[in-house]
Parts: sequence; C-alpha cells; structure tokens
Amino acid sequence: MNGQVDSTGLKRILDCVGLGVFAVDTDWRIIFFSREAERITGFTAQEAMGRLCRDVFGSDRCVKKCHLQQAMRSGRNVVKARVEIVNRNNRRVPLEVTAAVLRDEQGTVLGGVESFVDLTARQALEKCVRQSYRFSDMVGRDPAMQRLFRTVEVVAPTEATVLLQGDTGTGKDLLARVIHNLSPRSSGPYVKVNCAAIPASLLESQLFGYRKGAFTDAREDRPGLFAEAQGGSIFLDEVGDIPLESQAKLLQVLDEQQYIPLGATSPESVDVRLMAATNRDLAAMADRGVFRPDLFYRLRVVELALPPLSERRCDIPLLIDHFLNEFSALQGKTAQELSPRALKVLLDYHYPGNVRELRHIIEHGVILSTGETIHAADLPHYLLSGPRPAVPGGDASDETDERTRLRQHLDRHGWRMNEAAQALGIDRTTLWRRRRKHGL
Repeated sequence: MNGQVDSTGLKRILDCVGLGVFAVDTDWRIIFFSREAERITGFTAQEAMGRLCRDVFGSDRCVKKCHLQQAMRSGRNVVKARVEIVNRNNRRVPLEVTAAVLRDEQGTVLGGVESFVDLTARQALEKCVRQSYRFSDMVGRDPAMQRLFRTVEVVAPTEATVLLQGDTGTGKDLLARVIHNLSPRSSGPYVKVNCAAIPASLLESQLFGYRKGAFTDAREDRPGLFAEAQGGSIFLDEVGDIPLESQAKLLQVLDEQQYIPLGATSPESVDVRLMAATNRDLAAMADRGVFRPDLFYRLRVVELALPPLSERRCDIPLLIDHFLNEFSALQGKTAQELSPRALKVLLDYHYPGNVRELRHIIEHGVILSTGETIHAADLPHYLLSGPRPAVPGGDASDETDERTRLRQHLDRHGWRMNEAAQALGIDRTTLWRRRRKHGL
C-alpha cells in the first residue's frame, strides 16, 4: 500500500465511525452520503446522490439559515450548531452539525461538507435528568386534550391552586410538571408527594416536619416536604388518601400560607404553589364526611380533568409513535414501526392502565425487537391471549368478572405486586386498593 486512501476506502472509514456525513457540489447537489446519514434521514445513498440537499434534509433552516451555505459564503467552519430536520418517515430529528467548505489542493471551492450527530438519545437522557416537561411531551390532538392544553397555558403562569382529576395512568404527574415548568416558579424546586404511599401516622411529620423531642425518635429538627418546596411547587398525588386529622393543617397552608411543625409552638411561613391530583370522587367523599368539604373547595380553584385513553383513541397512533421514538433512542434500538398485526392489537386494546400502560407496552416491544419492525410477538403476552386486565370503575354487574380477571392476572404474575402493577400500567397502591375491593 502507498499510504493513500481512495474514495471507496474513505467511505468505508466514514461508515465505521457512526457519523452522518454528506457533501455537495457548488450546485448544492449531493455527491457523498454516509451510512449514518442514510439511517438518520431514511434515504439511501443511491436515492440521495445527485439530489438537492434541501430535498433530503427537510429543515426550515434550508431556506432561512443554512449552516453549510453560511460556511461556504464566509469561508469559516460552523461548529456544533443545533438544528432539527424532518426525516423521510416524517419524524423530527434533532442534530448537532458541523459545516465546512470543500476545496481542492489549489484552494478552489468544490462545494461543502457537513457532518452531523443524532441528538435524540442525548436529549431523552437530558430530559430524564432535568425532569423538564413541556407541551411537546404531552401528545394529543383529541379535542379534549387540545382544550386542556389551552387552559393550561392560561393557568400555568398564575399562582392558582390546581386539582387534577383523572384515572390512574392518564398523565396527572406529567401535567403537574408541565404547569410547574411553565410557571414563574420553574427555577424553584418541584416536590412530588405520593400521599397514598406514606403511612397515615407519618404523613403529617413528612409534610410539615418536626422539632427535636416531638416524639421518641425525634433526635433533631427535621424540615418537611413543604419546606423543601419553598419558592417552588409541591404536587400532592393521591390527595384523597390524606387522613382527616392532617387535612386541617393542609387547609391552614392554603388559607394562611403558614403551618406549625410537629412539636413546634409557633407557625412557619411557606411560599409554595400547591397542586393536587386524585382518581377518586372527592365531592362524594366530602358528602360522606371522609374528606373536608372546605379543603375540597379550596383545592379545586382550578380543576383540570384528564380523559382516559379509551376516550381519546385518535391519540393512540400519535402516542405509539412518540414512545417508539423515545425508547428506540434510549435502548439504542433501530425499531421504527409496528407490523400491521401489532398495530391492530394496540388499536383494538382498551387500556385500563391508560397512557402509562401504553408506554410500558411500547417499551416492552422495543426491548424485544430485533430489527426495525416491532411484531405482535414482541408485545406483552397478555395482549395476545388470555383474559384482559380489569377495567377500573366498571358497572356493578361486572364486579364478579372484574374480580375473576384480577385474580387471573395476579396468578399469571405469581402474586408479585410490583410486577403485576407494572404489567397493568398502574401504581402498586392502586392494585392494593383493587385487591381490597374484591377481597383478594
């Protein structure tokens, strides 16, 4: 070998480094297209060669602000600029691009070259770290969801207390995060409290803190979760599970922006925005005397209802595509679509666990997939055969069938609560409540 690399060898090298690369001539027609460029755009090199780059990279910047054009006009490289393209499958792909002028040995401009990296996985991981959710993460074209989004845009910038109503798995936690992120408190803390997961005897001390000596094991002062949320937002999930004796203190916080820690003699001021969520009928609970009516009315200054997935079926294909993108990136898989049979199974299913269950189903499918297509066999087995999970809140005439289905589902998972709850797409505490309801 003479130490030189021909064009075929150069392509093999670039195909190995996992970097998207394309080059254009002075007429903006593509003269080189790497394997990673094929994967990201959905176009093969054969299809891309000779085409105008704007016909391959569906980006607004092709018209408004082309980085490659900027580099060729200025003679200076553009390094690590962030853009977004629309690939052949009509999916938006975030990229980090570097653009440079392509010259021959005499310095004559031959065209331009651009390298790019797919940021989908990185952005998904950053989102997990930041826990930063915006409307772009709440997928929905259903009219009820569109009305909800418009209402949130108006409510979020205010200090209003918000009560989120909806079945388990409809996205109440996600919506609470969106409201926090769109509010003036977005730079402050966001504290989530699952009221059903904290024993009633400990809830008050967890929420409001305690002073040294307040009880036997109180060896030092301990601030509560309201103090932790100071300057930000606190989200009380499963607020209907708060015992009556703690509800009076919560009402005091809402009315006076003050509370008294356990064992303290003077109140402490608090500056938080409170949001609460429940899948229970608080109005009926207030009528029965198990929830304070004054607290109920104080919580529902603004009430937002999230519809179950069964009432927004037109959003199922959008959600499938959304989760498919997310988990393919996080798992490093190439899954891009569902087979016709797999799609039919998901479109026909009734989703008792709502959006959370669909998310788990797609994650399962991506993990088991071995190529670009998720097949029906890659989906959880309960979707394909056997009894379906019980639909929450069914009619009284269906109670026996619901109990039987729940028992069969628990049997399939060896009565392992965490595993059974995850397969149903519901919280462990919700599964406990259903067991109590049916005496299981």
